[in-house]
Amino acid sequence: MHAWGRSVPGAEPACAQRARTRRREKTKWSDRESQVSSPSVATSSANRQLMMLEGKSGSCFSSLDSSIDILKKRAQELIENINESRQKDHALMTNFRDSLKIKVSDLTEKLEERMYQIYNYHNKIIQEKLQEFTQKMAKISHLETELKQVCYTVETVYKDLCVQPEATTLEEEQIHKDGEC
Repeated sequence: MHAWGRSVPGAEPACAQRARTRRREKTKWSDRESQVSSPSVATSSANRQLMMLEGKSGSCFSSLDSSIDILKKRAQELIENINESRQKDHALMTNFRDSLKIKVSDLTEKLEERMYQIYNYHNKIIQEKLQEFTQKMAKISHLETELKQVCYTVETVYKDLCVQPEATTLEEEQIHKDGEC
């Protein structure tokens, strides 16, 4: 800005230049209205005050425009910070998921290994018990065969005992009959 309160063209933002252009157009329009209607002292005084206010409001608009630009930049920076934080969070979660997968995989392998150790231990016990069972079943089968033989022998002896008295009785009867003859 010059010392007289005028700005150097090209030195201020485009928003401020647009605001100045709008003020000039309003001034021209208000000058045309004053020319069409009957000019009066009060109207020209009001126009001068309006122009002075517009000049002051132009600087307000330029500061408002710069404030809006600053707010836009800050909002953009906040959005970028949020996006960076989200990317960091995503990377953190990805690393956490990967490390968790590795730990779960290791734990699963250890659990599986322990499970197979327990299976092997129980398989040995079951194998021993099955061998004992097989041996006892073979012994029971052998005893059953012996018991059947004993039963057959007892049955034979009993039959022999039962038949002999009859045979003896028959023979005695025969002898008695023969002796009488």
